[in-house]
Amino acid sequence: MTQPSFVPITEADQLRPSLQLEAPGHWVAARPAELHFPVHPGGPHLGRPGPDQGYALRLAHRAADRFHLGPGEAEDDAIVGTAMLASRRAALFGRAPTVHDVESAAALWGFFDDDLPAGMRDARRAAFSGAAHDYPVQRALVDRVPQAVIRLRADEIAARRDEWASLVGTA
Repeated sequence: MTQPSFVPITEADQLRPSLQLEAPGHWVAARPAELHFPVHPGGPHLGRPGPDQGYALRLAHRAADRFHLGPGEAEDDAIVGTAMLASRRAALFGRAPTVHDVESAAALWGFFDDDLPAGMRDARRAAFSGAAHDYPVQRALVDRVPQAVIRLRADEIAARRDEWASLVGTA
């Protein structure tokens, strides 16, 4: 409602001009990494996106005190490799990583077993060597595990260790 000009009002009560913004111009998704289709591309070395995958690293750090590492195995490599596998497992289910994903990833490579067969231990050392600092090693490690195996629970993996070892060529 307008105010008559003869009525005194304080400066704070006076109407101020509003700022008008311009309508935004035309925008095109033309960035180099822009995806132009609704499905994430799949294949070797492309990974699988999922929510809050960095949390798997924290969970793997918590589980690391239970890892049984052999000679020539670095704890950092084991932690990062386990976190990467746990992140992949969680992304397959469309959720953030949980402690169960880390347990399953560690069980895949026998990090909780003290009496691991020598062939499996050697394959684990080779697969995880440099995983803490080398992205191609991380991708190769994660791509090495078949999707059917990564979906298994930790107790199912332990029960079927011989079958899993033959799938990745460590038996």
